[in-house]
Amino acid sequence: MAGRIRDEDVKAVRDAVPIDAVVSEYLQLRNAGGGNLKGLCPFHDEKSPSFQVSPSKGLFHCFGCGEGGDTLAFVMKLDHLSFTEAVERLAGQAGITLRYEEGSHVPGRQQGERIRLVEAHKAAAQFYVEQLGTAEAEIGRVFLAQRGFDRAAAEHFGVGYAPAGWDHLVRHLRGKGFSDKELIVSGLASESRRGGAIDRFRGRLIWPIRDITGEVIGFGARKLREDDQGPKYLNTAETPLYHKSQVLYGIDLAKKEIARTGRAVVVEGYTDVMACHLAGVTTAIATCGTSFGGDHIKILRRLLMDDSTAEVVFTFDGDEAGQKAALRAFEDDQKFAAETSIAITPGGMDPCELRLAEGDAAVQRLIDGRTPLFAFALRSIVGRYNLDTDEGRVAAVDAAVPVVAAIKNQALRDRYAIRLVGMAGIASQAEEQSMIRRVRAMARARAAGSPAPSASAGRGRDRSAYAPQQPAAPSRQGGPRLDLRSPAHRVERELLKLALQFPHLVAPAFDAYGEDEFTGPPYVAVRRAIAEAGGVEAAGSDYLARVRDIAPDDSVRMMVTELAVEPVMHKVPEIYAGEVLVRVRMNAVERRISQVLAAQSRLAAQGVPPDAAEAASVQGELWALQQYGQRLRVQGAAGL
Repeated sequence: MAGRIRDEDVKAVRDAVPIDAVVSEYLQLRNAGGGNLKGLCPFHDEKSPSFQVSPSKGLFHCFGCGEGGDTLAFVMKLDHLSFTEAVERLAGQAGITLRYEEGSHVPGRQQGERIRLVEAHKAAAQFYVEQLGTAEAEIGRVFLAQRGFDRAAAEHFGVGYAPAGWDHLVRHLRGKGFSDKELIVSGLASESRRGGAIDRFRGRLIWPIRDITGEVIGFGARKLREDDQGPKYLNTAETPLYHKSQVLYGIDLAKKEIARTGRAVVVEGYTDVMACHLAGVTTAIATCGTSFGGDHIKILRRLLMDDSTAEVVFTFDGDEAGQKAALRAFEDDQKFAAETSIAITPGGMDPCELRLAEGDAAVQRLIDGRTPLFAFALRSIVGRYNLDTDEGRVAAVDAAVPVVAAIKNQALRDRYAIRLVGMAGIASQAEEQSMIRRVRAMARARAAGSPAPSASAGRGRDRSAYAPQQPAAPSRQGGPRLDLRSPAHRVERELLKLALQFPHLVAPAFDAYGEDEFTGPPYVAVRRAIAEAGGVEAAGSDYLARVRDIAPDDSVRMMVTELAVEPVMHKVPEIYAGEVLVRVRMNAVERRISQVLAAQSRLAAQGVPPDAAEAASVQGELWALQQYGQRLRVQGAAGL
């Protein structure tokens, strides 16, 4: 085994790679105030952003699910990497050479598995690109040219060619130090009958499939020859890197424009993505050998921030299969806060064919002429029935009402209720009002969780339930509860936030505060961790890291991260710090006065005669506490 990475190199990686740059590779971040950024949490489903990033502290925390940590923790949790793999990955991005305790470098095969698989894919992608220029790949170049893609387009999307031989790629990657086992695990090779490795892709045009960060994690291969007995498209099989239900082709190229414009265009294939991007629709993406599903939605939601002004546009062929696919997409509409639309290509052409036949402008017109998905769904449903008969009209309405009731926006829902009456041919003011009441009743039943007469998703879509709220401490299994309605707990929380975020503002007074001045058990643990890390007066550049590292368990470490990221409840911390220091100390003084008076009352009630010396001592303590409390009330922080 290779030795552990040197601590100074780990620190160098943490310092070199800004956490906001890493997180923004996965989700859209917006200003949250106080120097923080916010976005939709990638670790759980939520409607309004409770995930916050503090660039100045190098930490993230979700106030919804409680996940938190530094840059390395984010990469480890989201990409399921070990600590070493996360450090190696970020070091590679930052150009930092790592040193190990038991040697000056890590031999290639001793690196983490994921890092090795990513490197193998990177080398394979380069190999395929180089092969596209060979004589054998003429058939692939012709295929691209016939679809309107020149050499520059192929280079932009990294399109390559897999030679027709059995082991061209395998031999190439063996020469770079990769083992047959690694190539088989990565999905780049298959195991032959004799037990060796052979190329998975042979004699095909190759598209690299990248994750949202731009790393190649798989490939899609298109058949070129009639004697190829395989499927038209062959993708990488499921591997530790590649999970087709969680991959969107083109997301690495489209993510910034998706976040900037608030629109994503979902197409059906690799060439459609290429055609759209070249035509100026640079938000186009596609699934990879699977239908659009829940995991794909999560990726887009994090980029779109679930903004109600955002939009997802699905494009489908105009044939019957394409319309069925569009209606399946309708089922997913309720999983977006964004509006969803559909663009049906004319004459059964896909975007690639449309661009080839009518040019770039035709692709733009296709997207610009999109139809709201609800309108398309209603037309499709009503169109199945014979509207010349009363029975047909009633059946059409019964089938379409659940669709209308699923619309999130109430005003829009009412308008579609009226539209449905007109589409069914039963328009009258009385029918319109009756339909609005019927739709509203079904919508209320959905919001209440009552059984709905439709398979459509989307119960409980009342957006008010997700209105931004003051972050609260998430519950932790087995951990002590905090009551943030308690004034004492609230002010203790504020003081710890100041001590972690602005230690210089509460130094040196904070270091003199005892653990008994904090009534929340988790806060006592954080106070102890700060003390054991050297206190606020000794805070330096690695102060937060020291406090987090010295925390006795994950629960305390999570609380430290949470308090380090959550904004303090004042715009001017310099003024606020003194006020909070005084309030925490005053609370402690008043608790002690109450304890002394209560003890006196209990003794008096039991008829125990007071000891003269003890009574004098108690009276002296009471007098001192009362005088100190008065001084704090008059002088504020100066009286501490």
